[in-house]
Amino acid sequence: MTKQELIKERRSQDWRTELRKAHPNKERIAYERTKMSELPIAERITSFHEEVSLGYTREEAMAEARRCLDCPNPGCVEGCPVGIHIPSFIKLIEKGEMLEAVGIIRETSSLPAVCGRVCPQEKQCESQCIYTLSLKKEAVSIGNLERYVADYERIHRDHSIKPKHSEKPKLGRIAVVGSGPAGLSFATDMAKWGYDVTVYEAESQLGGVLRYGIPEFCLPNSIIEDELDKMRDLGVTFQTDTIVGKTITYEDLKVQGMDGIFIATGVGVANYMGIPGEDLKGVYTASEYLAKYNIMSPEELAEALPSLRGKRVAVIGGGNTAIDAVRTAIRLDAKQATIVYRRSEEEMPARAEEIKHAREEGTEFFNLHNPVEYLGDESGHVTAMRLERMELGAPDESGRRRPVATGEIITVPVDEVIICIGYSASTLVTKSMPELEVNKWGNIVVDEGKKTSMPDVYAGGDIVRGAATVILAMGDGRRAATAMHQKLSGRIEEGALV
Repeated sequence: MTKQELIKERRSQDWRTELRKAHPNKERIAYERTKMSELPIAERITSFHEEVSLGYTREEAMAEARRCLDCPNPGCVEGCPVGIHIPSFIKLIEKGEMLEAVGIIRETSSLPAVCGRVCPQEKQCESQCIYTLSLKKEAVSIGNLERYVADYERIHRDHSIKPKHSEKPKLGRIAVVGSGPAGLSFATDMAKWGYDVTVYEAESQLGGVLRYGIPEFCLPNSIIEDELDKMRDLGVTFQTDTIVGKTITYEDLKVQGMDGIFIATGVGVANYMGIPGEDLKGVYTASEYLAKYNIMSPEELAEALPSLRGKRVAVIGGGNTAIDAVRTAIRLDAKQATIVYRRSEEEMPARAEEIKHAREEGTEFFNLHNPVEYLGDESGHVTAMRLERMELGAPDESGRRRPVATGEIITVPVDEVIICIGYSASTLVTKSMPELEVNKWGNIVVDEGKKTSMPDVYAGGDIVRGAATVILAMGDGRRAATAMHQKLSGRIEEGALV
């Protein structure tokens, strides 16, 4: 059954027909979007470990679900990179069947509690909602509803019930390189289909960018741990502090009997602008800055805080990582926390909600400015940055208006600079596998099924795309799992992402 046939079949169920009759579209359209409660600003700027967005109550979730018009041709599904049957799970929320709702999501997404928090829904599924496209109203809050049912499942499911493992011999042994969203999504599908899966992680903790790159006030570590526990219940094995290409090689994995390998290492080499002063003390990359504080315990942060207070911090960039970094600086009691971005706010790639939170928490924005030099003192520590004012020209290949230098320079005092202008691919894995084809940026070249130039090696996520979103990485993982499983077994499972 195709995706569209399944959507049509589910929409025609008697109970959904009755729901539509009980609340006609005219009534549904009159409802305003249900806002999510948030932690008060005075509390959130002093906490690393409490979420800012507090989630819906059951009543709020059902009220928001009632806004969904249950469209016969739902654009939101096409806007979702992993093809979640969005109206199907939302109608179950309206009906009050929360575990059944999250079951629909898990048919195609292995990390709903994560995606409900960090995915840019306003640019994906919600951008294709009929409210957005035709009614000129706020879209149904798909991300918040996904988060609600995922959290409901975590709280209410019976943790004593474990998935039943097949007593049949495993279909094969699979190695996954990297425990970020692409690797976890791939590993989940392969384990469900009967493979013996081992995930190799270079760091000491699992989760990749989810753990090291996203602060807990956006994505609590407890959410990541819960998803990892589900994977362990499926039989997935994790091996940390293991660098594929150094600690263990491709040849070692083949000797161990691995039938397939999926590379999902992300892109871990931070980009620099190549301007004077980037080597000064106090100039950091976003990855080292965020990772340092993301893995600290509350006790460690409290001990370190007195020496970190009162700094003037500038964050260079306009993506989600930049917003995470500046909001981290605020929680470290910065005297001044500033975003420096060469385009206007309208061109910022960060989520609108994250920009809103950053502004509420006291972030200053130097939009249409670009660093040209960092200045330091006699000890080699950064003390100021020279910024050039920009103006917007014609759109570039990304569709955003190109920033054009004006020659006008200002000097701004600063104590710390965090550079967040993107990442490039690490060559550690690819150089250890010389038969692996890469492009000029060092990203692995794959076909539509995510197969590389090596017949038993697949790849996905940022190591293929360059820096992108969690949900796109997950989609790559699921497509690679489908293709590898089909090659090894000759089958395509129901619910596979093709």
